[in-house]
Formats: sequence, C-alpha cells, structure tokens
Amino acid sequence: MMLRTRMTLAALLAGALLALSACGSSVKLDETAVTDAKSVPVSPPVAVASTTPGSTQTGVSQRAVEPVAIGTTASDIAGPAGAAKVILFDYDSFVIKPEYQGAIDAHARFLSTNKTRKLNLEGHTDERGGREYNLALGQKRAEAVRRALTLLGVADAQLEAVSFGKEKPIDSALTEEAFAKNRRAELTYR
Repeated sequence: MMLRTRMTLAALLAGALLALSACGSSVKLDETAVTDAKSVPVSPPVAVASTTPGSTQTGVSQRAVEPVAIGTTASDIAGPAGAAKVILFDYDSFVIKPEYQGAIDAHARFLSTNKTRKLNLEGHTDERGGREYNLALGQKRAEAVRRALTLLGVADAQLEAVSFGKEKPIDSALTEEAFAKNRRAELTYR
C-alpha cells in the first residue's frame, strides 16, 4: 500500500512539474517589447545633386508624401451624371418599372467604360411583412437590377447585390407615401 501511495505521489509531482514547465516562457521580462512610435528617430534630409542639366548645385531632398492622382473626379465617384441612384418598386414586386430603364442604361454604359468601378445594389422593402420575407424580397429587387445591368454588358464582378429588407427605411411613417419611398433598390458606387 505504501509503494502505491509513493508511486501516486511521484506521478502527481511529475505531472505538476510537467505542467509548470509547459507554462514557462523564454521571453525576457526586463526588455521592452514595444517601442514608442514617437521616439523613433527620423533620418535627416539627404543632400542630392540637382537634376537640372548643367547645374552643379546640391539641394536638400524633401521627404513629403505626395498624393497620387488617378484621374477620378467627384462625378466619377458618384457614377453617371443625372442618372437615378434609386429604383422604386411596386408593392410586393421586384419588377423594374419602365421609367427606370434610362437610369439602368446610363449605369450600364458608365460601368462598361469604367471596368475598375464597382457598384453595390442594395435592396429595401417597406415595413409590412415579416423579417425573412422582406430580406428575400429586398434581395430579389437587388438581383433584378443586377440582372438588368449584366444583360446590358456589365461584368458580374463589378456588381454586388445585398438586401437590407425593412431595416433601413428612408421614411419611418406608416403611410402609403412612406411605404412607396421605402420599396427601393439603391445604387452606390465604391
């Protein structure tokens, strides 16, 4: 019995030592692990030769970061000028009305000529109906606009359709006018 107790005690002691050694760390606690970014020395400006032909002057190079102009204007960021960015839908429908075909055409032309631009298509509904139903209807509205744009030659990779259902109403009133404003697909360029 005594031998068994000693063996159990030895096994427990070995297990405790093993557990303690596994918790050990090789990181030295007296060294600073993080440096303060404010105290990082900045190298002084470098004297460089002038690039003007026939000149032997040396100047000091400036280490300023210059913004990169990629040729986009505010109108490019917003998409095609004058085109509607909101497509309204009838109650319980995801059919694009004929009056929005001109806007769809303008967005398709803009995206076809600007292949690097991407467009978010956000489907929305009014407050009537359940959450799941409205999320599905909002997705169908966004997908209807996506399908119309791809049929006009826009690359599918430029488009992303998402649904917000009834979560982001434009007008929170419980009137038919407010419901009509909320049944929409919003086109947002990124």
